[in-house]
Amino acid sequence: MKKYVLTLLLAAPALVAAAQLTTKADCPVFEVDILDGKVNGLKADVPDDQIKSRFPCYTSAASEKDSAKCGTNVFFKDRDLYFYTQRDYIEIGPKFKGKLSIPLIGMPRNTLFKHLGNPRMKSDNWEAYATAYGIIILYFDAANKVNKIQISTKNTNNIQLCDSK
Repeated sequence: MKKYVLTLLLAAPALVAAAQLTTKADCPVFEVDILDGKVNGLKADVPDDQIKSRFPCYTSAASEKDSAKCGTNVFFKDRDLYFYTQRDYIEIGPKFKGKLSIPLIGMPRNTLFKHLGNPRMKSDNWEAYATAYGIIILYFDAANKVNKIQISTKNTNNIQLCDSK
């Protein structure tokens, strides 16, 4: 019994020390400026290597040579934030962990005019607004509340969105 307790006492610090050796990349809080089209100062058309070096906590990335379905991208799935760098847009999902300059997620459709004006294009489940930087597309859930945001440096005539993550 004494040997068992002694072994346990000696092994416990080694296990704790080994656990301390694993580190996770640290990222700042993501802050999205809706009217300027930037995430922590970066626009949607920034190169993927700049995003990766500034935010090393990305959960996945694909380059054009990887023949990714949606082209070059950098994803932060745990924060519900996605950079599609080859297509020049940023997607913000309903579980976004960060700050929005205008808290659009969950905002009712009929209250958007005071923040964004009239939509340039619209459908039953989305609206696209022209901005100084390009376009912002808002998607709506069954309750007609915003549940997804796409920010792009492109306009309604030349944006190419991706269907899946």
